[in-house]
Amino acid sequence: MTAEPNFVLDLTLALGASALGGYIALRLKQPALLGYLVTGLIIGPYGLALQTDVEQIQALAEVGIAFLLFALGVEFSLTELKRVRAIALVGSVLQMGLTTLLVGSVSLLSGSASSVLQGIFLGLVLSLSSTAVVLKTLTERGETNTVHGQVMLALLIAQDLALGLMLALLPVLNQPEALGLALGLALLKILVFLAGAWTLGRWGVPRLMQVIAATESSELFLLTVVVLCLGVAWLTSQLGLSIAMGAFVAGLMISEIDYADQALGKILPLRDTFACLFFASIGMLIDPTLLVNNLDKILELVTLIMVGKALIILPIVLGFGYSLKTAVKTSFGLNQIGEFSFVLALVGLEMGLITEQRYSLLLGTIAISLMLTPLWINLATPVVDWLHRLPALKDYLKQSEEPKLLSVPEDICDHVIVAGYGRVGQVLVNVLLSRGYPVLVVENSETAVQSLRNRHAPLVQIPFVYGDAENELVLEKTRLETAKALAITLPDPASTRLVLQRALAKAPGLDVIARSHTNEEIDVLTQLGAREVVQPEFEAALELGSHLLNTLGEQSQEIQSVLGWIRQDQYRSIRPVPQLGES
Repeated sequence: MTAEPNFVLDLTLALGASALGGYIALRLKQPALLGYLVTGLIIGPYGLALQTDVEQIQALAEVGIAFLLFALGVEFSLTELKRVRAIALVGSVLQMGLTTLLVGSVSLLSGSASSVLQGIFLGLVLSLSSTAVVLKTLTERGETNTVHGQVMLALLIAQDLALGLMLALLPVLNQPEALGLALGLALLKILVFLAGAWTLGRWGVPRLMQVIAATESSELFLLTVVVLCLGVAWLTSQLGLSIAMGAFVAGLMISEIDYADQALGKILPLRDTFACLFFASIGMLIDPTLLVNNLDKILELVTLIMVGKALIILPIVLGFGYSLKTAVKTSFGLNQIGEFSFVLALVGLEMGLITEQRYSLLLGTIAISLMLTPLWINLATPVVDWLHRLPALKDYLKQSEEPKLLSVPEDICDHVIVAGYGRVGQVLVNVLLSRGYPVLVVENSETAVQSLRNRHAPLVQIPFVYGDAENELVLEKTRLETAKALAITLPDPASTRLVLQRALAKAPGLDVIARSHTNEEIDVLTQLGAREVVQPEFEAALELGSHLLNTLGEQSQEIQSVLGWIRQDQYRSIRPVPQLGES
């Protein structure tokens, strides 16, 4: 049996047009997903009507969501999830509760909702944020492992979990006598699913992946990973929970086993292919005529939601002890309306909680807020810099950003400062300690600092400062003027640049070595004054090349001479040739 010709044409058109839209967006220095969204609008039924089967494209788009969240689960791991569990559990409840209260109150006062039930429903719909769009944006910016990236993802995961409760409670909101039973059943489903997933992830999945890997069949391994991802996602959808939640948990099952990196490498091409369909499918839902005719109402609603949610999230993140930078970036990243709000809105339409016109307005509002997300996230850093320059905030910032945990001897000198105690930072600290050099660690994760103390105690007490390394108050505590060198191993490119600039401003002669995340960043960090810039992927290639040259008979001295020249030249001779469309 052959596939329907129209479906094959629609799929080809959607992928081809998305590729073109993504290319144009990148050439205009914009995130690729903006190109996908605009592409969907143009070829969709409300644009040129080139796409004839939107429903099938949207079904494939759900696969994109599953792969996105599966990859996140593999990369996130249970260890990292524990670091942000407090704000995930409590902060998410506060955020969704306060957003529902705000939207419900405003909608009742403005007449947008005719009853308390309708107000609560609108609040629930608008309280969700977009896991897919935020995750894609963070991935493109290389910020999934930053503090603000992990806080965002923790809150988003909790929202996806809450979606199951919302879907269970909506049908009985107007039946108070059945509310308790519905809530109990929904919680029971979640607990049973999580317990089963934990059991399977601890004993079943590791053994399964070991057996499959032993076959040494690449395609069989890929098929197993895909079935695991989509199978768990389907199971959660049957339980009334979100597909995203199931895919994320499936990723967590893989994250702690030896084959995690191999599974991630196999799934990434599928993730990127189907994810672009998801973003294009959102664009297909946008009706330009409806937007034009109701532009004032939609813009008012978009402004209310995006500003209101940002103002709600900001103090919540600050209240959990995170810095102003993290709070602003998180609030700017989560102030849109999520893709699963489409699901809730459709349920509300079927229940009669909203009219057809209100439903269409909600779709337009959700779509616009999603399109604005990458631009809003880009705006966060300039806003943080502006806030730091405000005289009225200086006293607050000095008090809030002063390091609360530090262990720095008064007489410390000739030490190496390591900014960032992640995977790279930990290895570097171990190397320095093994050679007997004094080290001072700067880290903004309290869990990482606790790990630092537990790992090396009682054999050695490593001085540390808990705070954002780019903060001037934190840098003052590191004794820069007496340090031998500074190694910057932070996962955030913007923070890396700030630390480098501010450290050299205080200690111009300091030897600074920095970790680069992209090829372009090598030149930027070098121009800013870094004595050495290391690109981890290039270094891995150099080590492989060194071994191969030695195998081929090259002398060790010649090999080291070649490698030294390549590093001195900032890897220019081995950098990949830019492809068409790359800057």
